[in-house]
This record gives sequence, C-alpha cells and structure tokens, in this order.
Amino acid sequence: MNRKTALILLLSFTWTGISAKQTPPPSPTYANVAYDQYERTKVDFWQAEGKGPRPLMVFIHGGGWSQGSKDKTSGKNIETCLANGISVASVGYRLTGEAILPAPVHDAARAIQFLRSKAKEWKINKNKFVLTGGSAGGCTSVWLACHDDLANPNAKDPVERESTRVQGISVRGAQTAIDPKLIEPWIGKNVFHRMIYLSVGEQSIEDALKNYSKHEALYKEFSGYYHLTQDDPPIYLGYGGDMSTPAKNIGHGIHHGLFGVELKKKSEEVGHNKVYLNLGGKDENGKPVSNQDPVLELLLN
Repeated sequence: MNRKTALILLLSFTWTGISAKQTPPPSPTYANVAYDQYERTKVDFWQAEGKGPRPLMVFIHGGGWSQGSKDKTSGKNIETCLANGISVASVGYRLTGEAILPAPVHDAARAIQFLRSKAKEWKINKNKFVLTGGSAGGCTSVWLACHDDLANPNAKDPVERESTRVQGISVRGAQTAIDPKLIEPWIGKNVFHRMIYLSVGEQSIEDALKNYSKHEALYKEFSGYYHLTQDDPPIYLGYGGDMSTPAKNIGHGIHHGLFGVELKKKSEEVGHNKVYLNLGGKDENGKPVSNQDPVLELLLN
C-alpha cells in the first residue's frame, strides 16, 4: 500500500467516526473568528504548513440543528490533516432554538464564503474545499453540495461575493432530505426526529404535518435531494449497516442508510453518478465496499 492510499484510508476512518478514541483538538491558529454578527457564527481555523495555498477540510457539527458545537471535532482528525498539509476549519452556526431555517444552513454557507474571503491571508486553496460532518452537519453539507451558488457578485459585502460551491463532501449519517412527506415512505414514522419539526418552528411532528402547506417551501428548499443536478460535486455518504424498515427507533430512522440510497438513485437519474455509499461496509446491493473514500483524494491531488 502506498503512502497516499494509506493516508486516504486513515482519513476515511477518522472523519467517518470509526476512530477508536476522541482526543482534544490542538489549539487553533485562529480561534472564534466571527464571520457574522451572531454569538454562534464563528469559526476555528487550523493552518497547515506547506508550499502554496493549502486544501481545506471544513467540519460542520451535528445535533439536529438544535444542539452541538464547533468544538466537538476530534483532535486526531485535525492532526491527521495538518500532518499532511491539509488545513481545517470548524464552523459554528445558529441553532433552531434561536432561529429556525434558513438560519442554520445559511450561516454555514456564509462561513464557506468567509473562509474563501480569507484565502490569501490564511493560505487557503479556494478550489479545494471539502465538507465533512455527521447528521445535521452532513445534511447541511449535502445541501451545500447540491444547491446553486449563493454568491452575489454585485454585493457591497465582499464576503457575499464569494462562492458557496465546494469540491466534494464526505459525511456520515446525513439526512439527504427533511421533507416529511418525502422521507416517511422511505423510512417510516421513526424518521420524525425533532430536527424535522423544530427546524420549521413547530413543537411536534403532528403540528408540522397539520401545517405542512405553511412549511412545504422550507422543507423542499433545505432538502438537498431536490437540488441535485449533473454538475454537482462528488458526495460520499457513510451510514450504519442496519437497513431494516420501518426504522426501529428515532435514532435509527434519522440516520438511516436509505437517505443515501435514495440520493444515489436520484444521482443516477440525473446523470450525476458521483454518490458513493458505505452502508456499514457494504453498498446498496449488499456487496462489500472499500473504506477508501474517493472524495478525500481531492485534498491530496
């Protein structure tokens, strides 16, 4: 096994949560840098050494958009990247207790724009952005990978002129859609984690469904599944291997591998053909797959 292949395997294990033990992160090069006006809209940044601008791994934390913190990324993950010339950023964003959709997702999009605006100062390669994260962080990453660019070239704010497009994502347990009327037939009623209703300002799934017409536009806008097109970047999706339906409980349902299977079907329908699945070490047909993540190769080329 050559060094490059070994490194991709190591990164695949650590960023998909297979590493054995969580270690505290090293001190950031720049900590709690504000990218917007809110208390949680801050990033931590670790600058890698190397000649020229460095590729960037961006961590977006999970927690159903209602909890979690940018401080939860693993020190081992960061150290692995830094040792191989890959810079790292960890993004904080507003939670739904403070502001419902679009806030959590649009905050992350602005963080990407902010990081690009720092490219010269922080030695970042604007053309090598890969996103990672789990659960809701993965959901946000899928949305960013699939959605049209939010850049506004005529904006007075220079951050808003930067692109929100990324070169790939490598995520785990990601919701590829949050539209309850789309995902219940896939997975069953145990897919209705509080993320699904708190994100639109409701206190129960019953209220969210009763008021579905009011929330339909938000549900569809923030479901990456609806936005996937042929020109979108590669998407690596890792899940557990229990593909039974209906989902056994809320935790199983909201992180179910069928989120990935359905996005891969959509990918093939639109001619994208760049969704890679790891369902507990198997593909959607039950055949063993390599743990080598092709998206991570983008950071090493």
